[in-house]
Amino acid sequence: MNYRIIESGSSGNATIVENIILIDCGVSFKKLKDYYQELKLVLLTHIHSDHFNKTTLKKLAKERPTLRFGCCEWLVKDLIKCGVDKRNIDVYDNISSFKYSDNLIVTTFDLQHDVLNCGYKLFVNDKKYFYATDTNSLENIEAKDYDMYFIEGNYEDKKQLEERKQKHIEKGEYYYEDRVEKTHLSQVQATEWLMENTGSNSQYIFMHEHKEKVVV
Repeated sequence: MNYRIIESGSSGNATIVENIILIDCGVSFKKLKDYYQELKLVLLTHIHSDHFNKTTLKKLAKERPTLRFGCCEWLVKDLIKCGVDKRNIDVYDNISSFKYSDNLIVTTFDLQHDVLNCGYKLFVNDKKYFYATDTNSLENIEAKDYDMYFIEGNYEDKKQLEERKQKHIEKGEYYYEDRVEKTHLSQVQATEWLMENTGSNSQYIFMHEHKEKVVV
């Protein structure tokens, strides 16, 4: 398998698959400078800035005027505002797969977040990739025997989330753990889903893991 996680987390998200597909564009253009020329398709999930960096998307549209972008209906207007030609936007639905070639097929599915959001199933060069972040559930979503799963795993379990919350309370700081439980999967929840879907040769990576800010 060929993939590179440029960044994953609240500070930004961007993953490159098989050198040609960028999933999420929530990082600076500088972080994509070694890769953007080879891209054939940019897949976007939702409007949050750590997944949808408008400045970077504007730069991509300018530097690669024929680059294709794929998204669900809710992101089309925002992409056009970033300077992406509407003719270069493939709008997906959850009813059918979008076939670019025998070696590239894209399927979307809805995810539960605090804004409209989707995940992706990719068939690329005989490999199957599953991508789902920023969701609190994968109920009724099936992806059997994929080669690679990029899956939400923001925190270990409820106990760890409560410990994090308590630390913030004691310091008199703002904490967002109440929101996290409603919008992000734990690693325990993700593992339960993976056990029902992975095959003997499958691999997975927890995405969007929370990192405590270090104060220097």
